[in-house]
Amino acid sequence: MERRQSPEEQSTGKMVFAHFMVGIVAGRTGAADYDDDMTRAKSFGIDAFALNIGTDTFTDEQLGYAYQSAAKNGMKVFISFDFNWFKTSQTADVGAKIKKFGGQPAQLKVGDKVFVSSFSGDGLDLAAVRSAAGRPLFIAPNFNAAKAANADAAFNWIAWPNNGANKAPTDAVNVTVADGDQAYMKALGGKPYMAPVSPWFFTHYGPEVSYSKNWVFPSDLLWYERWTEILQLGPQYVEIITWNDYGESHYIGPLSSPHNDDGNSKWVNDMPHNGWLDMAKPFIAAYKAGAKSVNKYIEKDQIVYWYRPSLKSANCDSTDNTMKAVSNPTENFFQGRPNGADTMSDSVFVVALLKEPATVEVSSGKSKKTFTAQAGANAWAAPMGVGKQTFSLIRGGNSVLSGTSPRDISADCICGIYNFNAYVGTLPAGQPDALQTGNAFEGFAKGLVPGLCQPKPLLKSPTSAGPAPAPAPADIESGSNDKNIVTAPVEPPVGAPSGGVPAPSSSASSSAAKSATASTSATTSTSTGIATGGGNKITSLSQLAPLNCLRKDQVWAGPAGSDPPAPCDGR
Repeated sequence: MERRQSPEEQSTGKMVFAHFMVGIVAGRTGAADYDDDMTRAKSFGIDAFALNIGTDTFTDEQLGYAYQSAAKNGMKVFISFDFNWFKTSQTADVGAKIKKFGGQPAQLKVGDKVFVSSFSGDGLDLAAVRSAAGRPLFIAPNFNAAKAANADAAFNWIAWPNNGANKAPTDAVNVTVADGDQAYMKALGGKPYMAPVSPWFFTHYGPEVSYSKNWVFPSDLLWYERWTEILQLGPQYVEIITWNDYGESHYIGPLSSPHNDDGNSKWVNDMPHNGWLDMAKPFIAAYKAGAKSVNKYIEKDQIVYWYRPSLKSANCDSTDNTMKAVSNPTENFFQGRPNGADTMSDSVFVVALLKEPATVEVSSGKSKKTFTAQAGANAWAAPMGVGKQTFSLIRGGNSVLSGTSPRDISADCICGIYNFNAYVGTLPAGQPDALQTGNAFEGFAKGLVPGLCQPKPLLKSPTSAGPAPAPAPADIESGSNDKNIVTAPVEPPVGAPSGGVPAPSSSASSSAAKSATASTSATTSTSTGIATGGGNKITSLSQLAPLNCLRKDQVWAGPAGSDPPAPCDGR
């Protein structure tokens, strides 16, 4: 159903954009391939896509499709020139592209001025671009803050806490996103500011590609905390980073959105992020209405949760795709565990959007926490435990919402790599979302040890239970309304050394014989360990995690009519 703007939203003129990577959608064959992206984004309050383009030969064709689809679906779009590919000397080319598409019906405008943006581009001669475009422009580039005053507005890309040099913060240097806000707003001197919002950052490319890079920015509860900041800051524009950049793990669009794969499917497969968009919906409405609190924009009870699929302690060095030397090492490449990993918490993150007060219960493996939630938005970090992840919303002694995530947490290495991406789920559960077979898996095997993983989705729909009497609460914690963040110390999983650090796995291949608490499947039955004798009967995919394939000594005895898992040796 199309979402209508309130009078308050219409009066503020505030807008929300989402950064869309055109460079990964070369396989789209018509405007209809963009329709789902357009309608979905619009339904959550997103006003326009910032179409990030490089110098690919297919760019104009894909821009044409995107503009057509946007016009058909009541969305707006604008071009964001990526100066990783364009040169700042190409003012004539930039202007010509704007001239070609700026008159399209779906083009976002400020007054009669064509809205244009960029990724990077310091040194671009804006006067020359305006001349080449031959039409009035509203330019909001991603220039360095010190150079932003020359534009009509400016976009700040740095949406994550950092060290000031494009890496995770350190004890000595911690530049917050709010620090960036202040630097840009001061430089703009009252001109419009386009503030960044992003849920996550993890990238993990090894020598299998020419742009090897491997680091994280601390993300944890960033999505919730940043939207809360945005309500207080009230910038003229907000840009979500991103809709579909799967390679850096900050996508909020669906996995099923058609795209090509350069190898990121290794850490993206079975890792939907749709719940982050669900969480953002009331915040977007509140921001556009100029509200400081999200509470009145929450339309229903909802729980959104997310977590990494493995503990930080998992040792994947013997199988990880980044352990081989690269021919073109840069400051972005690190071998093994991603740079900045220590800034991430071994926690399960939970946001409750509630119409009335309630109790939220989080069970992560053998760890169990209960939190007291107020009406409005609440957020917590609960201890991460190996095994199943179960969530409940309890009110008046009755279970209002409850369910088990399709994805378990493992102590080992999923697909043999360090995967610091996030799995995001919701209660009530959303629709299943998976990568499309074909293009979305074309780079899957690059860098992987053969036989550890299969290039296909395995997760099913999450389960949820009906109302039931609430269990007795344990370890209850509470917090204040609207920004209720409670953190708890991480409890070690069963079998951890006395020092509290889980014993590392020597390799991903060794994990097949361990307990099925490393499940990544959608089963909700209690898993049993995998025996090592010949002819073992396997009744559930969870028994095969994290390899997700059938060994020679195993026999598939799953539900009648179910497809057997692929053999590990490809036989």
